[in-house]
Amino acid sequence: MAPTFKNPELVQSKPFINGEWFESKSSKTFSVYDPATGEKIAELPDMTPEEIDYAIEVTEDAFRKFKHTSPYERSKWSRNLYDLIIENLEDLAKIITWENGKCLTDARGEIKYAASYFEWFAEEAKRLYGHTIQPSNPNNKVITYKQPVGVVGLLCPFNFPTAMGARKAAPAFAAGCTAILKPDAQTPLSSLALAYLADKAGFPKGVFNVVLVSAESTPMCGLKFCESKKIKKISFTGSTPVGKLLMKQSSSTLKKLSMELGGNAPIIIFDDAKLDIAVEQSIASKFRSLGQTCVCANRIYVQSGVYEEFCKKFAEKVNQFKIGNGFEEGVTHACLINERSITKVEDHLQDAIDKGAHVLVKGGRLPELGPLFYAPSVVKDVTQDMRVINEETFGPLAAIVKFDTKEEVLHWCNDTPYGLASYVFSESLNNIWYMSEYLESGMVSVNTGIFTDAAMPFGGVKESGFGREGSLYGMDDYTVLKSITLGNVYHYDEK
Repeated sequence: MAPTFKNPELVQSKPFINGEWFESKSSKTFSVYDPATGEKIAELPDMTPEEIDYAIEVTEDAFRKFKHTSPYERSKWSRNLYDLIIENLEDLAKIITWENGKCLTDARGEIKYAASYFEWFAEEAKRLYGHTIQPSNPNNKVITYKQPVGVVGLLCPFNFPTAMGARKAAPAFAAGCTAILKPDAQTPLSSLALAYLADKAGFPKGVFNVVLVSAESTPMCGLKFCESKKIKKISFTGSTPVGKLLMKQSSSTLKKLSMELGGNAPIIIFDDAKLDIAVEQSIASKFRSLGQTCVCANRIYVQSGVYEEFCKKFAEKVNQFKIGNGFEEGVTHACLINERSITKVEDHLQDAIDKGAHVLVKGGRLPELGPLFYAPSVVKDVTQDMRVINEETFGPLAAIVKFDTKEEVLHWCNDTPYGLASYVFSESLNNIWYMSEYLESGMVSVNTGIFTDAAMPFGGVKESGFGREGSLYGMDDYTVLKSITLGNVYHYDEK
């Protein structure tokens, strides 16, 4: 059953191109389903390659004018969009829960988080600074300033269907770029709602366009984005293998890239940590959206002195979860997005058990709620050879490992191709600084399991990608640096 909306116009089922709901001529469609009930939500057009090309052209045409707009205008439009998102918070959260499945409380948090990027970059739009440099020739001066890179292609995942688009579009608009966004085929309605509000906020036609393609047509659309000479930058959030493919496909045009890829984040809990906080925050990190986040804890390393007590308290908290439909009052955790997600959790759990891990909380499928409901599992005595340690589970399975020394656990943490986020729990400055400095990850969160914010630079190292989203650095990936040399400028000479 569909939720009730105060503003039904937020729910759209057509591509948004050049400020209008585009009538696709495609003979193919794809459907969006409520993962909690299996009911069909909407049927959308599977756009043709020619229509994708047209949308790219529209975005380029809009850029020719938009790049000349004042940063104060762009700031005003971004602030308007922030206000509209907050004004429509409840409806937007319902759309997320409807198409993604996460509980309404989490969806509301996502909308506030998404809105914060437009608020932040409304302010940063006016602060795109350059420098004045004195070169070796005293009669010359060098001025640098940043210009918008051009049309940007945004490729967004299912797990944060509003926030990921907002986190990419906000700095693009602030810098003076136009954007064409392709949402995940499982969760396109949130991106269409964002486009609707961007239009109401006053952004000129063609500045923000949303194209729609099925999962089967996604490789075609991705290739179009990467090989297009009109698109000057790609920003992608998703898996590392797909990120590598997009890099290869973009090589022919040498376009600018931002990649926010796979995680496999470790949590390290030392003997001197405040244990109740460590338990609470580890659970918040591990089971946010049932583990379907790139920064969620995939490996939980606990020092031997508090290992048994931590395991006991952690399991007790997990057993208090209330699993159910995301729209139901009091539900703490809802369903997963698809069957593949459950299968991966089951495979990792069975592999861990086969290799000697002990089950603390035996979760599993909840068929009485629906085919995509899965109660979290927790295992202890996990070892480094298990799949759950070496692969990102991206689901509700917590793997707890005992360690003795910080040198040992640092080696284990860094023994992975990934490096997005890490978590450290300790009251020792030495432990905190040692781990923070030597952990091979783009972000380290100390004594908290929830850290993302528009004010901080978000991004990874190694095969977790490159580029930073948010913060005062957030517009850098959407700009190019130009230097201007002023020659034969009068130089004072006492003679």
